[in-house]
Amino acid sequence: MPKEFTRSHRIADQIQRELAQLVQTGLKDPRIGMVTINDVRVSRDMGYADVYITLLTAEELNEHSEDIKLTLEVLNKAAGFLRNELGRSLQIRMIPHLRFYFDKTVGEGRRMSDLITKARLKDKGEG
Repeated sequence: MPKEFTRSHRIADQIQRELAQLVQTGLKDPRIGMVTINDVRVSRDMGYADVYITLLTAEELNEHSEDIKLTLEVLNKAAGFLRNELGRSLQIRMIPHLRFYFDKTVGEGRRMSDLITKARLKDKGEG
């Protein structure tokens, strides 16, 4: 029997969809580039929502990159506005406080893919 989604998972999915649209259309700050919202995790008491983002850029970014630091700073300052806008679109009584973080999993996935590719090429060369 498949595992059912909890209320916090359903709310996290709704928040992710709404935030993706709000960040692209609602925020007019030019310092924010092409932000992708990868994941939202809502606490059990619905008090906080941790939002994990990445930026679509040509270069490899990590949590120490200036672009990431600036984007996270802008998003965390706009969290009150975004929370207010979520309150208008979501049909829930309490909107969680938003906290934005850089999602390292995309970079780690690229790094692992590169390692696998290198290992396969090395195996073909020796075979």
